[in-house]
Amino acid sequence: MSDAQLDAYRQSIDNIDTALICLLAERFKVTQAVGHYKAKAGLPPADPSREAKQIERLRTLAKSAQLDPDFSEKFLRFIIDEVIRHHERVREKI
Repeated sequence: MSDAQLDAYRQSIDNIDTALICLLAERFKVTQAVGHYKAKAGLPPADPSREAKQIERLRTLAKSAQLDPDFSEKFLRFIIDEVIRHHERVREKI
């Protein structure tokens, strides 16, 4: 049995998920370039000051978008931690 309304919602969700994956892929391409730059320049993999500013900025955006700011912070923290892990790996290879 098919439910046209549910199918339409799911199609939209699938489209959004596709866009999210593409955005994350593009973001990680850039952050990997940053990791190589930092390693060559002798900069640390993490920048706690920038991370704190980004988290606060995105919490504010989340509030204005009616998204749970705690969720947005957890999501961003997950991404930041993964980026730092990549930067550390790059630094170890150089």
